[in-house]
Amino acid sequence: MADAFGTALKGPRAPMDTDAVRAAYKRQANSYDTWFGLISKHSRQAAVTAVNQAPGEQVLEVGVGTGLALPLYSPAKRVTGIDLSAEMLVKARARAAALGLRNIEALQEMDAQATTFADASFDIAVAMFVASVVPKPRLLLAELKRVVKPGGTILLVNHFARARGPIWWVERALAPASSLIGWHPDFKLGHIFDAADLAAARITKMPPISLFSLVELTNEPR
Repeated sequence: MADAFGTALKGPRAPMDTDAVRAAYKRQANSYDTWFGLISKHSRQAAVTAVNQAPGEQVLEVGVGTGLALPLYSPAKRVTGIDLSAEMLVKARARAAALGLRNIEALQEMDAQATTFADASFDIAVAMFVASVVPKPRLLLAELKRVVKPGGTILLVNHFARARGPIWWVERALAPASSLIGWHPDFKLGHIFDAADLAAARITKMPPISLFSLVELTNEPR
């Protein structure tokens, strides 16, 4: 049985390309807030609380989706959100406008693995429920490290597969349906983090049933 490294470094099964991701979230755009919003509520709130407590003003939210997190940010934070799904972004922009969120500076369609931002553009980057979606998770983390200032904060919230037990079997069973559901149930910590990242990270399990984890990193040059 593989641990976080070992065979995990080969990546999850059946990696999705960007077209598959777009298609999955286009299907889910109208129902996303109802079903996933409830399941992910606690983790989302914890991540934004960590953002609000972190030093600096310029925030990048990767995978902003329908903008569920946007009202939770402190007005002192200047937030740029990106997402691959145009349908999700329509809803995020409508939410920001309806709530009069003046600290939301931009909501843009962009690939999180290859953004157009300059190096060290942000004090904080937060990627919620994105790592198990992108085709190349290590490239996502490298991009976050590039656009965040040295000493800045990188936060990720994601589901990470169990090493064993009943939930592990469910994750394995769902893995072939990754393109349909829009994320990899068999995604492991080792798919995105190397040993040095994990040694420096603070990892907090989130309810319900530790379905998600909040990972906090300081962007220290190596």
